Amino acid sequence: MAKEIKEGAKAPDFKMESTDGPIRLSSFKDKFLVLYFYPKDDTPGCTTEAIDFTALGKEFAKAGAVVVGVSKDTLAKHEKFAAKHELGVILASDEDGAACDAYGVWVEKQNYGRTYMGIQRATFLIGPDKKVIRIWPKVRVKGHAEDVLEAVRSAG
Repeated sequence: MAKEIKEGAKAPDFKMESTDGPIRLSSFKDKFLVLYFYPKDDTPGCTTEAIDFTALGKEFAKAGAVVVGVSKDTLAKHEKFAAKHELGVILASDEDGAACDAYGVWVEKQNYGRTYMGIQRATFLIGPDKKVIRIWPKVRVKGHAEDVLEAVRSAG
């Protein structure tokens, strides 16, 4: 990751439009925040990840956590994506890339010999004190939502 955020450090603030209205770090008072970054709406891995977090939504809420997915897609794309898959997570639009930069997930990627800039799939668990509790860089989707839920329960 470009910018190195360490566990235990204060989480970078952000301000984004979301499917739940404008949000920023301080919007999540007295809650754990699961902030997950993903490359693009409606692609196989990103869809699976959003559905997995949605399926565990009640468990995250019971553990005192809010789940927010972040990509550079527009709010209109997020709303369409959420409606199509009946998603229960908040989707935030980071069109200008400020949050991606702050969290160090806007990185150089390679695919089939082509180099380009894109979002590295990563998740940050942020405590009610706004400090980063845990970071999952380079996420593998299968079983990830369950791992994050377990971490929230352990932190709570």
